Amino acid sequence: MKIFFDSIGCRLNQSEVESLANIFRAIGHQIVGDPADADLAIVNTCAVTVKAAADSRKKLRRAARKGASRVIATGCWATLYPEKALGLEGVTDVIENEEKENLVSRILGLSPEVISKLDLVREPLPGDRGRTRAFIKVQEGCDNHCTYCLTRIARGRSRSRQLTEISRDIKAAVDGGAKEIVLTGVQLGGWGKDLPNVKSMADLLEGVLSIRGYARLRLSSIEPWDFEPTLLNFWSDERLCRHLHIPLQSGNDAILRAMGRPISTNEYQQLINAIRDAVPDIAITTDVIAGFPGQTDEDFEQTAALIRSIGFAGGHVFTYSPRPGTAAFKMKDYVPMQTAKARNAALRTIFADAGRDYRGLFIGTNKKVLWESSRPNQEGGWNLSGLTDNYIRVYTAAEDDLWNRITPVALERDHPARSALIGRLANLNE
Repeated sequence: MKIFFDSIGCRLNQSEVESLANIFRAIGHQIVGDPADADLAIVNTCAVTVKAAADSRKKLRRAARKGASRVIATGCWATLYPEKALGLEGVTDVIENEEKENLVSRILGLSPEVISKLDLVREPLPGDRGRTRAFIKVQEGCDNHCTYCLTRIARGRSRSRQLTEISRDIKAAVDGGAKEIVLTGVQLGGWGKDLPNVKSMADLLEGVLSIRGYARLRLSSIEPWDFEPTLLNFWSDERLCRHLHIPLQSGNDAILRAMGRPISTNEYQQLINAIRDAVPDIAITTDVIAGFPGQTDEDFEQTAALIRSIGFAGGHVFTYSPRPGTAAFKMKDYVPMQTAKARNAALRTIFADAGRDYRGLFIGTNKKVLWESSRPNQEGGWNLSGLTDNYIRVYTAAEDDLWNRITPVALERDHPARSALIGRLANLNE
């Protein structure tokens, strides 16, 4: 059978479709890059924003329109709105999040025990979704109570995967040629708290770093209250990337309380200071919501000021999206959409300036880059794009195709049109 995968939203969704693809491939099925070539299309949907939900429906319609014989909807939007998903033309089945781990069993009629014994090798998904980084799911669900978020409703309570399962996936990724491992989850920092012998992120990192064969280990988004000070000791291992994504969401304490986030701006600032003291030059990125209900002009200015003072390496800005079923949906004092969008644009400008300042610290230095994409150029060589361990996007030209290789690069100047640097290949001793 020929199977097409697509996903919308977070890295966890990407991790899940890669894992499912590995299982289907191990059983003998072919993964294709176009739903027109597929007997079965599986779309992992998202519901974090109104736009994500719309994109999910668009992806499902596209898979059916292009001719896939069967189209299965899974993921958060399909879990929250199964009847709406089944109502889309061409969608033949919905598999909700709680059954996603049994998706292959359900489709092929194989027992979970048979699947658990498969010899898995990770390969990038075909087409433009191919990646040199392997996203490894370490936990599912969330125990937080953020008032704007549907994720807990869609994914349930936090549930950790056993280290043996995580190790199996990492070894499959290494055997498949992945150079960078990215640990991901809905509440990454909650890993281990639900296991019989209560464990922590420190136990997870100790176990994952004991596995050899990969060059880099990166952590995906981790909430500030889940970041334990003992984790900073692990950055003595050069494989652990000097980049952390720690959501802020607001720079105003009253708004943070309304959001249900158990932290103050002062506590957040103290955490960032401690991280930077322990890991100099680390890139810290974040998420911020513009236009949350009740956000005044003064609240917004406090958020903008805090972002400027922290000096993030970058950030994502989301305009507040009312989601039925969340506590925030019932809140009064909605911010007019025009105002919320203007605040979004202003915060994006602040992040762009902060990112440029951060990248500027490394102009004139040499850094190792993992080349994630390569395209032939008119000179007979290759145009390359990749990431440093501290999450700086780098572009260069080379005589050889260096895709999925890590090489030293002399960082020379800021890219005129992108949030990136331009460099040239450097010698190891340069």
